[in-house]
Amino acid sequence: MKITVEMVKELREETSAGVLDCRKALETCDGDFEKAVAYLREKGLAAIAKRTEREASEGLVEAYVHPGSQVAVLLELDCETDFVARTDDFEALAHNLALHIAFGAPGYLTRKDIPDKVIESKRAVYRAQALEEGKPERIVDRIVDGRIEKFYQQACLMEQPFVKDEDKTIESLITDAIAKLGENIVLRRFVRYEVGEDL
Repeated sequence: MKITVEMVKELREETSAGVLDCRKALETCDGDFEKAVAYLREKGLAAIAKRTEREASEGLVEAYVHPGSQVAVLLELDCETDFVARTDDFEALAHNLALHIAFGAPGYLTRKDIPDKVIESKRAVYRAQALEEGKPERIVDRIVDGRIEKFYQQACLMEQPFVKDEDKTIESLITDAIAKLGENIVLRRFVRYEVGEDL
């Protein structure tokens, strides 16, 4: 099948991949647009996996104060070079992450940051709730596991749906930025302040 400039252009607009990568994907997939998109995504994920091994020691600190001055967020977002750290895309990512943290109020960055005693405590509470609701003993563990999973999605920033696009998680938002900017990006830490809240 002949690969036209229009086909390459359409695939490039869809995936943000380079012209040569788009042409190669279309040639490899015999002009099938959907297969070419999947091919480029797989290739991009492999490249992203390599990038995440690289050190991210540049970046910026983003400060965000929500209108009304009741909630504020401070975060450190790192990348590999100061060149990328100064780009509009990187600064927009940092701002969007801070905005999301103000709204989503995550307690932890990832699952591994949650202390075991917190999970044990949650499990005990969820077990007691399930039994109190009259759930049969044989399915209580599955109910508890489901509620723990939901807790992770609410409490861990990387698993929360992005406030501006709930089809994406924060983790996928950062992964998309890694693919677009071509560097490893790490959300190193954050702190969220709310008036009247104990730390």
